[in-house]
Amino acid sequence: MMSPNLAPIPELFVSHESAQKLKIEAGELPSWDLTPRQVCDLELLMNGGFSPLKGFLSQADYDSVVERMRLADGTLWPMPITLDVSSGFAEGVEPGQDIALRDQEGVILATMTVTDKWTPDKAREAARVFGADDIAHPAVNYLHNSAGPVYLGGPVTGIQPPVHYDFKARRDTPNELRALFRKLGWRRVVAFQTRNPLHRAHQELTFRAAREAQANLLIHPVVGMTKPGDVDHFTRVRCYEAVLDKYPAATTTMSLLNLAMRMAGPREAVWHGIIRRNHGCTHMIVGRDHAGPGKNSAGDDFYGPYDAQDLFREHQAEIGLEMVDFKQMVYVQDRAQYEAADEIEEGATVLNISGTELRRRLREGLEIPDWFSFPEVVGELRRRYPPRSQQGFTVFFTGLSGSGKSTIANALMIKLMEMGDRPVTLLDGDVVRKNLSSELGFSKEHRDLNIRRIGFVASEITKNGGIAICAPIAPYAATRRAVREEIEQYGAFVEVHVATSLEECERRDRKGLYRLAREGKIKEFTGISDPYDEPEAPELRVNTEGVEVDNCAHQVLLKLESMGLIAG
Repeated sequence: MMSPNLAPIPELFVSHESAQKLKIEAGELPSWDLTPRQVCDLELLMNGGFSPLKGFLSQADYDSVVERMRLADGTLWPMPITLDVSSGFAEGVEPGQDIALRDQEGVILATMTVTDKWTPDKAREAARVFGADDIAHPAVNYLHNSAGPVYLGGPVTGIQPPVHYDFKARRDTPNELRALFRKLGWRRVVAFQTRNPLHRAHQELTFRAAREAQANLLIHPVVGMTKPGDVDHFTRVRCYEAVLDKYPAATTTMSLLNLAMRMAGPREAVWHGIIRRNHGCTHMIVGRDHAGPGKNSAGDDFYGPYDAQDLFREHQAEIGLEMVDFKQMVYVQDRAQYEAADEIEEGATVLNISGTELRRRLREGLEIPDWFSFPEVVGELRRRYPPRSQQGFTVFFTGLSGSGKSTIANALMIKLMEMGDRPVTLLDGDVVRKNLSSELGFSKEHRDLNIRRIGFVASEITKNGGIAICAPIAPYAATRRAVREEIEQYGAFVEVHVATSLEECERRDRKGLYRLAREGKIKEFTGISDPYDEPEAPELRVNTEGVEVDNCAHQVLLKLESMGLIAG
C-alpha cells in the first residue's frame, strides 16, 4: 500500500486537448493580467501545492480563514488566497461570469468562474492574519498600498503553468516530487524552508533535523516573492548549488518553490506545513522566528521567537506533517562546532554573525570567517554585492515645490561627475514630467504613476552600476517606500528630505504658483490643497534657509561618504 505522502494528488489542469480548445475560447473572455504575487498563487493552486483549494477563496471561505484559520467547511487553512482586482475591472464582472487569467506577457494561464465579488475590510484582514494593522509589516503595506480594492472568488480551470526560464531542472510540482520520492524509495522526508543563502549554521541545523527525524532531506527554498531587501533568488540558488555537494547525495535533494511569502509568522508556518505536505514531505523544520517580518512601527518584533513553533505544534495532527523544531544555532569556539543556543554550557565562547553584520562586511569588503560560511557562498555573495563604493545607488530628493531640490541635485550631480568613477543621471521632476510623463495630470493616481516611473528608471540605472539623482516632490510616503523597495534590490537608496518650510517656499515662488493655489486657481497643489507626507526617517535632512547650495550639496556628499558609497 502506497504511503499517503507519495500518492498522486489532484491538480486543476485540464487535458492538453481540452487546454488548446479552452485557450481559444478564453481569448473572448474578459481578462485580468495577474500581478507577480497572483501568478505565484495561481501556479500553486493549479499544481496542487495549495490543495485542497480549488480556486481563489469565496467570500465565505475568506471570512472564515481570516477569523479562524479555517475554510467555511472547517478545513484548516491559515492564509487568504484572494484575487484582488481594480475597481474598474470589477465593475465589468458579475458572479456567474468566466474570466481569463493572464500572465504579464498576456499568456492565458487559466480561466476562473467568478462566484463572489466583494470589498474586503483590509484593516480587519491585517489585524487578524498578520497580528496588527501596521504598514511596517510588508504584507500589510502590500495589502493597503498595492493590492486591488475588490476581491473576486471562484474555482480555477488550469490551462498551462507559468513558464520559468531559470533553473528549470530544479523546479518540481508536488506530483513530480512525490514521483521522485517513490522512485528513490524515500518514505520519510524532512523539508527545510529557506529564503536566505545557506551558511554553516544552516547546514548543521539540517543535518541534525534529518538525523532526529530519521528522514531524507529536501532543501526547499522559496524563489517567488520574499521580504523586500532579501537576496535575489538568482544569487541564492547559485549559493545553494555551490554547497549542495556538502550534503550526501543519496539522502538529500533540492527543489525550488515558486511561493509568494506573506511573512505572517505563526500562520505562515502552518501554511508552509500544508504546502510541504502537499509536496510529499512528512516532516518540516520550523526554526526560530519562522517567516518573521522583523520590527513593527514601535521597534518591537511582530512575533515572539517561538510563536510559530507553538501554533504549528497545536495544529500538527491536522496539518498531517510533523514539526522538527530547532533553536538558534551558534558557533562554540572552544569546541569548534555549531550547537543549539539553549544547549551551550555556561562560560563557553560563542561566536555569531548577524544578518546585519554579514551585510556590513560584504558592503565594506571585510573578511567573512570560514567558521561562518562556505567560501563558495561568500564568493557568490561578493559577486552580487561588491563593496558599496563600486555599486550603483540612488539619491532621492523630496520636498515641497521651491524647497531647492533641483538646485541641490544639480550641484550634487556636478560634484559626482567631477569624481568620475560612475556615470551620473539626473531625473529632475520638471524634466521627467516633460520627457517621461507629459500625458499625466496631478491627481494622486497620476502623481503616484509619475514617481513609479522615476523609480523604475532609477532602479535600472542603479542595477547597472550608475548613480541616479532624483528630484521630484514625491509627496506620498507609501509611494516613496515602494520606490525604495524597488531600488534596494540593486543598490542603496538615499532619501534626502529638503526640509524648507512652506513659508520660505512661498516667499521664493517666482512663478506665483503658491498664490494661484491659495486662490483656488491651481487644484491639487502640494502643501496647499494636497498633502505632503514628511519623511519620518530619511537618510539625510537638509534645510536650505540661510544655507548656500554648495554647503547643502556637500552635506549630501559627506553622507554618501559615511555610507561607503563614495571613496573618502
